[in-house]
Amino acid sequence: MFVEFTGVPYRWEARTEEWVFVDLPEPLSADIAEIPRPRRGFGGVRVEVRIGATVWRTSIFPQSDPVVYVLPLKRSVREAEGVELGREVAILLDVLDL
Repeated sequence: MFVEFTGVPYRWEARTEEWVFVDLPEPLSADIAEIPRPRRGFGGVRVEVRIGATVWRTSIFPQSDPVVYVLPLKRSVREAEGVELGREVAILLDVLDL
């Protein structure tokens, strides 16, 4: 399942370390939530992500109700691609747990 979307990176305020996430759109999150898959810790779903020329594997995690998945953005990716907090970024996502 390949999808492309844009999102705005933000800092997670619950920790002192710099954790940065992007919310997946609600309709996409709803589609992902309905796909049967093995249970993973914290409800994580394995994905492969591309921002610019950088590709990496990680997990997205469900938050709140209605479910919205969040994508963590590694510092190395943010630095390599010039991703800034609060500025929209284009993301290509491949859901691997199908």
